[in-house]
Amino acid sequence: MRYRSRPVPARFFCCFCELLCSLLLSLWAGAMWCHRLLSYPLCQGQSSSYRARTALAQLSHVLEAELESIRGAGTWKSERVITSKQGPHIQVEGNRGGILNFCANNYLGLSSHPEVICSGLEALEKFGAGLSSVRFICGTQTIHKNLEEKISRFHQRDDTILYASCFDANAGIFEALLTPEDAVLSDELNHASIIDGIRLCKANKYRYKHMDMQDLEAKLQDAQKHRLRLVATDGVFSMDGDIAPLKEICSLAQKYQALVFIDECHATGFLGPNGRGTDELLGVMDQVAIVNSTLGKALGGAAGGYTTGPKALIDLLRQRSRPYLFSNSLPPAVVGCASKALDLLMESNTIAQSMVAKTRRFRSKMAAAGFSISGSDHPICPVMLGEARLASVMADDMLEKGIYVIGFSYPVVPKGKARIRVQISAVHSEDDIDRCVEAFTEVGRKHGALP
Repeated sequence: MRYRSRPVPARFFCCFCELLCSLLLSLWAGAMWCHRLLSYPLCQGQSSSYRARTALAQLSHVLEAELESIRGAGTWKSERVITSKQGPHIQVEGNRGGILNFCANNYLGLSSHPEVICSGLEALEKFGAGLSSVRFICGTQTIHKNLEEKISRFHQRDDTILYASCFDANAGIFEALLTPEDAVLSDELNHASIIDGIRLCKANKYRYKHMDMQDLEAKLQDAQKHRLRLVATDGVFSMDGDIAPLKEICSLAQKYQALVFIDECHATGFLGPNGRGTDELLGVMDQVAIVNSTLGKALGGAAGGYTTGPKALIDLLRQRSRPYLFSNSLPPAVVGCASKALDLLMESNTIAQSMVAKTRRFRSKMAAAGFSISGSDHPICPVMLGEARLASVMADDMLEKGIYVIGFSYPVVPKGKARIRVQISAVHSEDDIDRCVEAFTEVGRKHGALP
């Protein structure tokens, strides 16, 4: 008897296929689960760490690209390390011998004056290293009040308020003083701290062309609809060495019932017959309402800034100015140094007046050599070069010749207006100045800046 194979029912075949597919799908799902398990951290903490590392890697990529663009543009700013106290002659790490310093804001040479240093040491010994507090809590000492009173007498103003820096003073005044009902009119080349301070306030903002009185008048006419109008300008523009036309500004302010504010960081201590600044130099002290300035340049060179003006304004700043309310008091040693620097200035104008002849000597000799020097008769003497890379390499070569100067380029100055900013000090000798000019001439010819 022969057996014949029976055909497999279709239903059985379908079930078998379904079982096989299910098995394959399960194996695939298991493989994917294992892959994910191996690819990701085993716990939530590790997962957070993984995401953090990814975010940091992304940040690093963005930052490196930005830094490379700065290097590529030739605008990278390196920090040279000084191994001595500040002065006309300094020691610089990596360079043998003494270096002539021609780029400090130490206009009067008081940062290393023996009496200034002694006064700072006395204040340190008597009042301690610091206050560990803001002024209105437990940060006001007699020396703070005495310095504020001394600054008021020096500038012939009602009252003064101290800040940690003039940057803070500029950051603190506009927001506290001006409201949406008011207007502020600012020179387009004002210092970054003025620009930032104005950004913080809610006043209506006008920017007039640099030292352009026609444009300022047009802006003042438009601003007549506002309650207060405040014209804000640098007394001396630090990158160009030019002096604001304060007589004309004050005349327009009087015509349109506006207030005048000046930043005197590069003028206090040496401009004017008694070193009181551009308002004294130009005879408009009684027409400038508010003066902001620094203790960190001519007045000892350490740190600190201030606002001096009407008492009601100073009272308001003590109540509302955020950089004042939320910053530690100036250290006693800084206060002591600045106080002595002011004493020296008010006792005699000899130091301030010594700047004039030295500034003119440098400017005239550099012009005779063929350089273009921006600004007027101010110890800030920008040697205009145009190209950022040229300014940088020339400054490096000047250091090799024993002259410390720095090239300035974008974003500190506009593109295409790179320069080496030279600053004359009262403690530079005529020989120092002549040596600087000689080095500039040699380096300028080497790099094609001179014929």
